Amino acid sequence: MHARSALFDVYGDHLRGRGSQAPVAGLVRLLDPVGIQAPAVRTAISRMVSEGWLEPVRLPAGRGYRATTRTIRWLDDVGARVYRRVERSWDGCWHLALVEPPKSRRPDRSRLRADLSFIGYAELTPHTWVSPFERTELDEVLARAGTTARRVWSERIEPSPLDAWDLLGLASAYGRFVEEADALVGALAPNASDESAFAARFQLVHEWRKFLFTDPGLPDELLPPDWPGRRAAELFTSEASRLKPASDRFLASCLD
Repeated sequence: MHARSALFDVYGDHLRGRGSQAPVAGLVRLLDPVGIQAPAVRTAISRMVSEGWLEPVRLPAGRGYRATTRTIRWLDDVGARVYRRVERSWDGCWHLALVEPPKSRRPDRSRLRADLSFIGYAELTPHTWVSPFERTELDEVLARAGTTARRVWSERIEPSPLDAWDLLGLASAYGRFVEEADALVGALAPNASDESAFAARFQLVHEWRKFLFTDPGLPDELLPPDWPGRRAAELFTSEASRLKPASDRFLASCLD
């Protein structure tokens, strides 16, 4: 687990109800149970400030950092997807984004591809991206890459665009998640400390969040009846809720 990624988890999953801010010492203490040392935390904070994700703030406990408005908006969108807060019905229409290739460096083009995948699109043909829904984040992704796209809505694409996503690989990943999550929470003793519960829940959320990069959130009617993502989602929701009270107590002990 990288410090930068873990900090996004902290701000997205733990600090929204605390003004999206925390002192540096509190962040260091929070990430210690998941094996991230203080120097790595401080380095990641500096990088996130330079990238515009965090901004310095003076707190009663000392120097700290607050998520920027852009970060809060992005983390709220991510949180809604992580916890499946938004149930969308599909109208049977596919959304196509015909993306103009950005006139930028290769790393920027690679970043655009990663961002489009993250918000749920798959590349159907070169520069043509498909999704069962129009994603509200598309305009921001395109603007960040300095490009534009024509939008097309189609009720019929033959053959089906489902093979634009690696659904077999995704199904296998969900199966592994269930096995690893069962082992993770099963290893917790009945009288586990708040710190241990926090670490287990943090790892659980961190691993689940990775599916945002691979699962496009396809409508249920497009997935097979035995889709393993359903079992994985039930397990994640149940265990994340069960461990939350102890996790919150540890959070308070670090920040209050």
